[in-house]
Amino acid sequence: MNKRFIIIVYLLLAIISGVKQYNHNTYNNYQIYKYVYIHTAENKNLFLEYPEYLDSNHYGPVFSMFVAPFALVPDAIGTILWNIANISLLLWGIFSLPIAINKRKVIAWICAHETLTALFSFQFNIALTGLILLSFSYTVKRKEIQSAFFIALGTLIKLYGIVGLAFFFFSKNKIKFIVAGLASLAILFVLPMAISSPDFILQSYSDWYNSLVHKNDINASLTSFQDISVMGMARRISGNVKLENAPFLLAGVFLFALPYIRIKQYKFLPFQLLLLASTLIFTVIFSSGSESPTYIIAFAGVAVWFVTQQKPQKKWVIALFIFAFILTSLSPTDIFPHSVKEFIRLYSLKALPCVIIWLAIIYQMMVEDFDAYPIARK
Repeated sequence: MNKRFIIIVYLLLAIISGVKQYNHNTYNNYQIYKYVYIHTAENKNLFLEYPEYLDSNHYGPVFSMFVAPFALVPDAIGTILWNIANISLLLWGIFSLPIAINKRKVIAWICAHETLTALFSFQFNIALTGLILLSFSYTVKRKEIQSAFFIALGTLIKLYGIVGLAFFFFSKNKIKFIVAGLASLAILFVLPMAISSPDFILQSYSDWYNSLVHKNDINASLTSFQDISVMGMARRISGNVKLENAPFLLAGVFLFALPYIRIKQYKFLPFQLLLLASTLIFTVIFSSGSESPTYIIAFAGVAVWFVTQQKPQKKWVIALFIFAFILTSLSPTDIFPHSVKEFIRLYSLKALPCVIIWLAIIYQMMVEDFDAYPIARK
């Protein structure tokens, strides 16, 4: 199947999900996004709860500029265009990867169902996945300015975007990368002042920090739809909601950083791709704010890991991938009985396959010789 067919399928997913959710009046996330622009223009606190929607915003002030084109049109149109914009960034990221076109197509198909799950919630995580992929692709293609811009944009919209810095050591011109990153941050920092004021934006960044701290404090729960993470599994299986994030995060960061000691492997594309997969999965499984639609980020990592494996693929690789597709991607659907879905949700088991695959990635990056690990480029 050609690339055009994949794009058409994704467009249909974006349109159908947008129409369905709008017609059922279940587009609260989109309302939150839209009002980031409106409240920025009106100099109203971006992080309070308002009667127009039933939650609070957790995106940075520059998000107001990103969402502005959609906020300026009627919701019936804006919701659809929003979904189309998100899948466009995701597909751009996937098809930017420096691997054979057939492998990129496989990644797109693997991500399709998890993308649909996120589309029904109008999740920005779809676009964020694309931004992380683009930051990787442009780094390894020696286009540091573009890579640094995508990292800065993702970071100032949603802090997850900062993980693009994981690819810094693959840059051939690190000074250019740093200067471009600082310039991008400066430009994006002041950009929303064009529709508000400097004082308001400065205050908004302070408010954003406070909102994220508060959100992190309330994420830990034994029953919520969030905390689908390593920490969430530990809390819910043990029944101890007071388990702290810090020990898990320290262990996670230590394991994530271990492969960096293999400096001689940096130049090999398979090693780079496995670091990309590790980064995408790590971002989600070590976040207490992770919920089901967030897993488009992690599942893109699963897809990258799967296509990077040498052929013929080992049985354990195939088994792990199937396990992930069933438990991580399909568990929220009606394929599973309600009681089973609830059991999986209550114990954060959607995270389990991704955790196992992430540990497998770390192991592979630590022991394998990637000089003898060919992968077809585009």
